[in-house]
Amino acid sequence: MEIRHLVSFIAIAEELHFGRAAQRLHLTQPSLSAQLQKLEKSLGVQLVARNSHDVRLTAAGVEFEGQARQIVAQLERAAHSARATAAGRSGTLNIGYNLPASRHVLPKALARMASDHPDIVVSLWEKRTGPQLAGLSDGSLDIALVYGHPGTAEFRYRRLLHRVPLVAVVGRLHRWAERPGVRFAELASQQCVLFARDQCPAMYDSILRAAADNGISLTVAQMADDPGATAHMVAVRPLVGFASLPRAISMGMVVPGSTSVAVKLVDPVPTLDLYAVWNAEETNPAVSLFLDCVEFPEESEIDTAPAISA
Repeated sequence: MEIRHLVSFIAIAEELHFGRAAQRLHLTQPSLSAQLQKLEKSLGVQLVARNSHDVRLTAAGVEFEGQARQIVAQLERAAHSARATAAGRSGTLNIGYNLPASRHVLPKALARMASDHPDIVVSLWEKRTGPQLAGLSDGSLDIALVYGHPGTAEFRYRRLLHRVPLVAVVGRLHRWAERPGVRFAELASQQCVLFARDQCPAMYDSILRAAADNGISLTVAQMADDPGATAHMVAVRPLVGFASLPRAISMGMVVPGSTSVAVKLVDPVPTLDLYAVWNAEETNPAVSLFLDCVEFPEESEIDTAPAISA
């Protein structure tokens, strides 16, 4: 059974005249009759009865007509959907993001997407940098909004507008808790809580780079990949953890009476840049449409910005 056979049968059913149906389909009558015969042979039933006076559908033909119309309509919808997706007018887009991206990038970008491309279904996934990059690699994500950028040819990236400072995180009873800020070099005398590098490579490297610039080594007493776990650890032990300032604010670390406290780091202030990252060989047209909806710095800013490698 071929789609053209169904289309020919539907034309015959509508016209009940082989000459008019053939003319409508730009076929000869013998060609139209041959297509009907092939369809009836493939089904094993007679669909059309005709004599020298009239053409009519058999009972089987009447029943088959409705089903044939549904099949053709579904195929047309599928073709339309495929063309729309290829042109970027519809489809799906999976976006990974972190907290700063959620607050400073996504609101405007998603509003523009909804306005300009309402038929694209966007799904959002909050993850740390490492899991987002893994999602790009395995195809579960189309775009990652992360700290730092990867250094491999597998990905492409652009720096976003926002620069994020890191802070130290200590318990309310820690001797740093009441201080407005501490020099990074003072971490040499502290035991720290750190996370595995693969969770957030850019943040990890920024912390160790600041330590190297100060000629110190960090004493890592415990590991905690989850920011919430870090907050709990420093609340009960004299340890120092690290967090982005937006994360510290979201967890209440700047509110009086909180069990863990964010303390400003200076000399230097470790910072992170946000990047949009996607696969170098991306085939989803919705990716470029989303990137068009994101606010990026001018190209000169991108060229001169210090890169934080992931």
